[in-house]
Amino acid sequence: MTSRSHHVDLATNLAGPSDAAREPRFSVRDYAILLKPRVMSLVVFTGCVGMLMAPAAAPLPIVTAVAAVFLIALGAGAAGAINMWYDRDIDRVMTRTQHRPLPAGRLSPRSALVFGLSLAIASVVAMALLVNTVAATLLAVTIVYYVLIYTVWLKRRTPQNIVIGGASGALPPVIGWAAATGHVGLGAVVLFLIIFLWTPPHSWALALFRRSDYHRAGVPMMPVVAGERSTRQQMFVYSCLLVPVTLAPLLIGMSGALYGVAAAILGALFLYRALQVLRARDSEAPKALFLFSILYLFLIFACLLVDRAVALAVW
Repeated sequence: MTSRSHHVDLATNLAGPSDAAREPRFSVRDYAILLKPRVMSLVVFTGCVGMLMAPAAAPLPIVTAVAAVFLIALGAGAAGAINMWYDRDIDRVMTRTQHRPLPAGRLSPRSALVFGLSLAIASVVAMALLVNTVAATLLAVTIVYYVLIYTVWLKRRTPQNIVIGGASGALPPVIGWAAATGHVGLGAVVLFLIIFLWTPPHSWALALFRRSDYHRAGVPMMPVVAGERSTRQQMFVYSCLLVPVTLAPLLIGMSGALYGVAAAILGALFLYRALQVLRARDSEAPKALFLFSILYLFLIFACLLVDRAVALAVW
């Protein structure tokens, strides 16, 4: 990639011409948007599941548990804010993102950067002080990975951006697990793999029906670089890898038959929609898969909790 839009100079982002503009009126809503609340909600939920599924020697004190969940959310929001600061140039030309606070001119880039960095540092330090250092280290890795590895390095350079960068989005349940136990166990790795393998079909489904947006912004998403046919094929491959991994909690004894049945049914529905995307040529099937994939991940993790609750009630 050689075009200017693909290689944004970091110094330009640190002190662009828009920084000199007078700060618009303060808006709590705009700062909240910087935190990417929709993404944050899924991060918080998966982090909670990781915490509740972890086999802790003793129950985590409620104050510590609430603090851990809040700090996971704060760290995710910090990464989102820094991402919006760095990507404000391409957000300005994409229909889906052009009304965000920075491209719309409602906040200055410097304010967004200071906001994001402050939350990032505060969340990691507080996690170390209030929870444990393992969870704090994982939170720091998540933020740095999302900002530097995904946003700065991968996103504008390779169609594998969301595959490699997807590791950051898969870490919240591992952080939750570490918050409860002080270490990372096999179950945490399984939860990580579920989200990691879910990310490509989920993100590429969005890229398929938003292809023109990414093309206009110069972001090398898979449909733009490899074409739609290849993208649909790779989505199906990742879907076929994802479904067996969702059954791994049953195999390692982390969940029971109730979860196994639910995961199998949900997996069959996911594969059916992935097959529709593979066979289709329009944007409706990818859009349907994208929307279903959000519900799918939520239900997979929710079923883990339900299965655990039923097992505890029985025993």
